[in-house]
Amino acid sequence: MKDNKPLPKWKNKLHEVIYEADTPSGKLFDILLFILIIISVILVMLESIDDFDEHYHKTLLTLEWIVTIFFTLEYIARLISIKKPLKYVFSFYGVIDFLSTIPLYLSYILAGSQVLLAVRAFRLLRIFRILKLVKFMGEASQLQSALKASRAKIAVFIYVVLILSVIMGTIMYIVEGDDSGFTSIPKSIYWTIVTLTTVGYGDIAPQSNLGQFLATVIMILGYGIIAVPTGIVTAEFARNKKSDDEEDDGFMVHVNTQACPSCSVEGHRDDATHCFNCGHPL
Repeated sequence: MKDNKPLPKWKNKLHEVIYEADTPSGKLFDILLFILIIISVILVMLESIDDFDEHYHKTLLTLEWIVTIFFTLEYIARLISIKKPLKYVFSFYGVIDFLSTIPLYLSYILAGSQVLLAVRAFRLLRIFRILKLVKFMGEASQLQSALKASRAKIAVFIYVVLILSVIMGTIMYIVEGDDSGFTSIPKSIYWTIVTLTTVGYGDIAPQSNLGQFLATVIMILGYGIIAVPTGIVTAEFARNKKSDDEEDDGFMVHVNTQACPSCSVEGHRDDATHCFNCGHPL
């Protein structure tokens, strides 16, 4: 039997502030969170500049502790303001929040000269905070849905590209050989993928007329191939955009940012009183 008992009043208010952006307090919280994420990412970048870090290390560390403490409190608040905290812990944003909060603590737990490189790697995990910015993009959920709907077509497309790369790479190995840098089939496939994606590092180049002709064909194919996944995702995006605005008796029904206090699912209709996923009161 599903537990539809409402959250205590204070937890409900906390949930409204943290998980929803339809209220003044929720918008203010999101703006503050947005600013702190940007500041944190900038701090990570500045710390990677040796001269700057040498002169302002204490200041950067103090600012980072302030940001880390805020994100720690935010993480705890998110856990206690929903009925099923594990749903959040193992969700995409839950994992990102955790990974972006723990590095500064780990850098003190794993102390010692032998783990300095590992500590630095842990601290670089803070860059994951920039992924939290996705939640502030209004079209993010629609893009996510479009990518999910397109995954089968994109998988087939990638499969075809890989087959084409293997075939063309093998042909280039036969045509050019060691003298032109095509010393093995894997290396020839590497060259084909680099050429097909229009990156063109230039570390390997065909010398024969036939090889240059095949390279020209691969380059032209590359421009066409780039457009295919873009078209697939764009078509699904447009389809999802249209379906998001449902029609109900001639009136448009829109979805909002409200998140369920029980299962944290978003995308409820404006006139919804219960979660469409678990039935919990909104």
